[in-house]
Amino acid sequence: MKLSGRERAKNILIMVFSNFLFAVSVTGFIRPHGIILGGATGLGLLITHYVNMKLSVVVMIINVVLLLIAYITMGKKFALSTLANSILYPAMMYVFETFITLGKVTEDPMLSCVFGGVLMGIGIGMILKTGGSTGGTDVIAVAINKYTHVNLSALLYLVDGVIMACQLMFSNREQVLLGIFLMALLTLTMNKIMIMGKTQAELMIFSDKTEEIKERILGQEDAGATLFHIQKGYSGKEGEAIMCIIPRRKVYDMCEMIQEVDPTAFWTISEVNEIYGRGFSFERRA
Repeated sequence: MKLSGRERAKNILIMVFSNFLFAVSVTGFIRPHGIILGGATGLGLLITHYVNMKLSVVVMIINVVLLLIAYITMGKKFALSTLANSILYPAMMYVFETFITLGKVTEDPMLSCVFGGVLMGIGIGMILKTGGSTGGTDVIAVAINKYTHVNLSALLYLVDGVIMACQLMFSNREQVLLGIFLMALLTLTMNKIMIMGKTQAELMIFSDKTEEIKERILGQEDAGATLFHIQKGYSGKEGEAIMCIIPRRKVYDMCEMIQEVDPTAFWTISEVNEIYGRGFSFERRA
């Protein structure tokens, strides 16, 4: 799908802000406390422990090498999709290492772990939400998957696990446990960000007055409705149930309406993470 100029500008701003969060989380929270990490940054932390170089420079070199691997194994399109983030992140980290020294934002390792994990999770989630790619060591997993067809998720965890395991040689138990907690918090935050703003409520309504409720949903509530043929388990009678997906802010009004039309009705409410199609991801027909 071709993006408009406004959408493209928005995605660029999101990319810049996301990489800013990456750089702040690593330089201000994670590295000062020696918390272990996966990915290209974790590999950079491993190398800089033995080689006296700036972390940002090492991560840049790693990302360039991985971009070449991506170009050779996955093609030009895949490599280009990771190019901007692969360069922008270490460049921003270099700024914080050289010109704006953050040091330890807090002396509390647990607080640093929480803020570092949340900031990285927000950054990754925002990039993935706009269809971008974070690149990094994910390239290794994708390349292996292409030739071996091993499960990609398992490969991603394996690559990160090996990188984190290599840091055990110079990390204490607290740094290891904080690193594991950070990765879990990062994943949780990333998943929440990716579905933020897309969650809706799904109602399944069972009533003897489905026609009247349906008309009220289509008119008064300005929502869509789908009817299902059902057979009641106790009486064996046939009837209809209504499925309706609405914004969460409308749930209270919908429940009030159902109760008003049919006090004997019952309904269930579930959360739907993402919805695509007419009326949701694009406009309904007039």
